[in-house]
Amino acid sequence: MTELSPLQSEIRKLIQSSGPMPVWRYMELCLMHPEHGYYVSRDPLGREGDFTTAPEVSQMFGELLGLWAASVWRAIGSPPALRLVELGPGRGTMMADALRALRVLPPLYQSLSTHLVEINPVLREKQSATLSGVRNLSWHDSIDDVPEGPAVIFANEYFDVLPIHQVVKRETGWHERVIKLDDGGKLVFAAADEPTPRFEVLLPPLVRAAPVGAVFEWRPDAEIMKIAKRVREQDGAALIIDYGHLRSDAGDTFQAIARHSFADPLKNPGQADVTAHVDFQALVRAAEDMGARTHGPVTQGEFLKRLGIETRALTLMGKTTPEVSADISNALKRLTDSGRGGMGSMFKVLAITEPHLTSVAGLSDEQEAADEEAS
Repeated sequence: MTELSPLQSEIRKLIQSSGPMPVWRYMELCLMHPEHGYYVSRDPLGREGDFTTAPEVSQMFGELLGLWAASVWRAIGSPPALRLVELGPGRGTMMADALRALRVLPPLYQSLSTHLVEINPVLREKQSATLSGVRNLSWHDSIDDVPEGPAVIFANEYFDVLPIHQVVKRETGWHERVIKLDDGGKLVFAAADEPTPRFEVLLPPLVRAAPVGAVFEWRPDAEIMKIAKRVREQDGAALIIDYGHLRSDAGDTFQAIARHSFADPLKNPGQADVTAHVDFQALVRAAEDMGARTHGPVTQGEFLKRLGIETRALTLMGKTTPEVSADISNALKRLTDSGRGGMGSMFKVLAITEPHLTSVAGLSDEQEAADEEAS
């Protein structure tokens, strides 16, 4: 047998002592184990890491989000103090680009305090370097710790790493999906012996007729409910950008990414990014249950085009060399195109606002169309 990762040895011991492990617990350990968790001790971003996020592709992404925040600030009455919050801010690249764009609005820029929700000490150091010179900058372990008051909250590729629960359909009902050891000591997927009682009554309509062998996955609503409660009660908006699907349906999307390629999620736990697609219909339902208003979702490509990314790209290309212009053009395609390698259609954008904010830039015109597609 090949040498085990430190976390794999620990997970094997846990399974040997306590029995098969639910998928949500395995994912939680892979990402958040205090010593060996993937997101606790490393920088996973960029060419030398395991994946690249939109802010690392181009400055245009963060700049447009900064201007989106400005439009929200105006829409809620230009309060004298605004908290600009990012959940899982990576290296701080997006926030740096957003703040640079906001400098053109001194009344807003002077009113800002910046809040980064980050638990990774390696990334906190990089964020500090990227955002050196930014005043009123603070870090928090949870959104619960962000000071009260009007806020614009960004969550780019944040929800996809929150642990998922999975169930698999058998003739006897829906059984929790677990991870166990096979006869050779290898981690493998399995199903709990007993079905989850009356689980079918909780399923979305599309899933109830799923065939035997189908997998259904979901995330607890706690995090989206915190965000929705915050903007409903204290004014402001949240912008969620992630890869996922518009409606709740059966399907196994649990996956691992290492060195920019898909990997076996049960191999080398703690040393690859494990994620699952985001169910945007579930986010909308949970946010609206909390009394917040939702806008969208729309595709990332459509959202960025509505915010003017094509015009911004032309402006930048007109001020630089042909080589850099080609890079800008390629970045534009990657952010907005739907083809292979493009992020434009795979990624969706959803805004959550206080209930009286009836329109937000880049999203509101598509509400009815999104509702129809999800129904």
